[in-house]
Amino acid sequence: MKTIKLFAASLAALLLLASCGGSNDPKVDVQLPSSAKVDSVSYLVGINFGYFIKANGFGDKLNYAQIKKGMMDFINAEGDMRSEEFNNQFKIKPDEMNRLFDEYITAVREYKGAVNKAKGEAFLAAKFNESGVEKSESGLVYKILEKGNDVVAAGQDTVWVNYTGTLIDGTEFDSNKKAGEPVKMFADRVIPGFTEGLGLIGEGGHVILYIPGELAYGERGNQNIEPNSTLVFDLEVVRVGKYVEPAPDPKDKGKKK
Repeated sequence: MKTIKLFAASLAALLLLASCGGSNDPKVDVQLPSSAKVDSVSYLVGINFGYFIKANGFGDKLNYAQIKKGMMDFINAEGDMRSEEFNNQFKIKPDEMNRLFDEYITAVREYKGAVNKAKGEAFLAAKFNESGVEKSESGLVYKILEKGNDVVAAGQDTVWVNYTGTLIDGTEFDSNKKAGEPVKMFADRVIPGFTEGLGLIGEGGHVILYIPGELAYGERGNQNIEPNSTLVFDLEVVRVGKYVEPAPDPKDKGKKK
């Protein structure tokens, strides 16, 4: 796992810094890094730890005093790091790390998911009461601003669209508007709520989609979206390219099935 490797690299750098420049070292011609260099490397070690914490979804409730204590306990521990005696110097053995990390991250994700689901349900209930807003059997809430023509995307069709995706608090997480041209995608290779929304309008159509978490990224979320997040898409369909079944390969004729 990339983040684990980065974490290990940070720890190795920290141990190297801690072990340098002992008072009993003999005098040599080679100089240790300057204090400015030590400060720069120390800061980058901190960034690496920050990356590890953020990328793995530890949330914002960690006790940083305990993080520092764990670091210093490890740095000051004596003996072979591969031995059982070394691990016995800590109040929690390092070989418990993966289990405890998994339990903690799962609990944080489940809590965020429950909170986001409740917020999303309240948001959708309020939207559904607004004029022109409708709700499908799947739970998708939407408002059609322009119906468009009769050429509607479905299945494996290709579509060219303009869109902006936001969270319910208005935070934008994705958009093609800055690119200045429609983006191409396949109708059946996006989140379920987006696929369903494409089927509501034709070429030239414009719709606002309010997509509940179960029709978006669900309980897992993704790198930029928390679990069970309700998403809002301002979507315009510019063009639809209808899927054409590929012609049979002549070489396949006469082959036994």
